[in-house]
Amino acid sequence: MTDSPNRCLSLRPLGLHRPECSSGGSRPSPCNSIGSSLCGAFRSAVSRYSALPGGACSIRTGTGKEADLTCADAVTNAPGQAVHAPGQAAQRKVGPGGPAEDAALPERKGERTRRRILTAARRKFAEVGYERATIRAIATEADVDKSSVIQYFGSKQDLFREAVHWQIPHDELTTSDPGQTVENRLRSMLDTWAADPDSPMAVLLRTSMTSDEAAELLRRHLTVQVTDHIAATIDAPDARLRAALFSAIMMGLAAQRHLLHLPDLAEADVEDIVRIATPLLRSLIAPEM
Repeated sequence: MTDSPNRCLSLRPLGLHRPECSSGGSRPSPCNSIGSSLCGAFRSAVSRYSALPGGACSIRTGTGKEADLTCADAVTNAPGQAVHAPGQAAQRKVGPGGPAEDAALPERKGERTRRRILTAARRKFAEVGYERATIRAIATEADVDKSSVIQYFGSKQDLFREAVHWQIPHDELTTSDPGQTVENRLRSMLDTWAADPDSPMAVLLRTSMTSDEAAELLRRHLTVQVTDHIAATIDAPDARLRAALFSAIMMGLAAQRHLLHLPDLAEADVEDIVRIATPLLRSLIAPEM
């Protein structure tokens, strides 16, 4: 069988060459040891390649090595190939931490990208509000392509919802002592706001001032995260109203201290705020009967 120039060139992008395409090529080994199915799989991968008479595979690597490869060698070593015989799994080089660690790398990279986009989104939403923030601006802030933001989150609305989502760790904050529970909740909220000015809770409250959609999301979130939960723990008349007042006082403290920066609250020591506010909040959720 005579090779045309096109047939020889067709193998080069794969890093493979037929011995007939260059001088001095030796006769390849037959494929009998691995069976015809694997040879067929390889022939399918190299679309314009035809086996030599007798089932020989007749290829060699494009790395300068003169040794011919059998079909099995070719399928295993051909650069970029993912063709396998039926029932055989792909073999690939794994990282130093083994297969499990190697498989986790893409996921870890994806999670890092997601976190970077969410952080950038919170900054941008806090800076210009929900309506004026754009996916392009958020992508620039996160140093990623606009397509990456869409790939991970779909739309600005979905990105916003995830960026401002927050949950109160009720089980960690609740004790058998109502006074201690109130103090735990108050300290946790003040610490969260102080630690991150662009926390999900802070960004949602900021954007709710200029966006009807953000305001509605805040209303639903406060109802579910605060009012519903607190009301269920109050053994007194007007449980839901008491829970709503509790929530209003807590959010008012946070907003006036960290958003409006009212001097008397912004400059007050946390211990003084906790000392004075705790009895008031406790009287709402555990009134003396």
